[in-house]
Amino acid sequence: MDIVIENLTKKYGNQKAVDNISLKVATGEILGFLGPNGAGKTTTMKIITNFIAADEGKVYIGGKSLSENPYEIKKHIGYLSENNPLYQDMPVIDFLNFCASIQGIENSRIPGRVAEMIKTTGLNREKHKKIGELSKGYQQRVGLAQAIIHNPEILILDEPTSGLDPNQIAEIRKLIRELGREKTVILSTHILPEVEATCDRIFIINKGKIVADGTAETLRKQAQGSDILRVKIEDGEADQIFKSLQSLKSVSMVEFTDRKLNRFNIHCSTEEVKREIFRLCVNKNWVLTELTPFETKLEDIFRDLTMN
Repeated sequence: MDIVIENLTKKYGNQKAVDNISLKVATGEILGFLGPNGAGKTTTMKIITNFIAADEGKVYIGGKSLSENPYEIKKHIGYLSENNPLYQDMPVIDFLNFCASIQGIENSRIPGRVAEMIKTTGLNREKHKKIGELSKGYQQRVGLAQAIIHNPEILILDEPTSGLDPNQIAEIRKLIRELGREKTVILSTHILPEVEATCDRIFIINKGKIVADGTAETLRKQAQGSDILRVKIEDGEADQIFKSLQSLKSVSMVEFTDRKLNRFNIHCSTEEVKREIFRLCVNKNWVLTELTPFETKLEDIFRDLTMN
């Protein structure tokens, strides 16, 4: 099921937590939802899951209006909230049985579904423990298990790997990628490498407004304005190499990064520039010892877009 948001606005007093945003997430797409604290991420997620109502705008799930079909649409959504509320005195297996029953799973299918979720989220050794006895990481797994136990077509995950160790994070990332093959997933996190490892697309919100929407590669190119190559060329004079690189058709600018070692940053616009640099070195009898693309870090892009 796809998600379409049109001109969504939510106010708390005079403050707009969400300010006229529009967004579409396709079936089978994993969207990384980024923004600083207070940017409007959680508010938007709560509106999509119908926990709170928008002041203005529309949300359509699978082509149906959320405001007109709230109970029907909720059946197709799995939600892991940021604070992950759980019944601390319930054993894990009892809690998941309870979640399966309130999600409308047939009684005959509940034991099998619970067993599958325990295996999927790695809770087998903890299944008879009370939830309050578990570490934060395992409690997070219980929250994820309850979100997917009814096999929803849409997953809304607010900080799903919070409190997990690196091995657990890798396992949950893998699980989310597998789920995203056939489900629509919106994933909120502050761990930017996790977004690149898990998500197909990135959506950045700041002060309730959209400030970026695209793949990590697209956002990098937009931030750089052009591709940048790091180049090191030996057996030539630095100034002569500089002038020769600057004269190449696909090169817009050349910068020295280390004059002594003949290192340069080359701003360019096409893939052809790599061939041009190689041919230049062959013709001049220079040795090309480094040619690597420079990528703007996602952290830098995020900071530039959200600091104001």
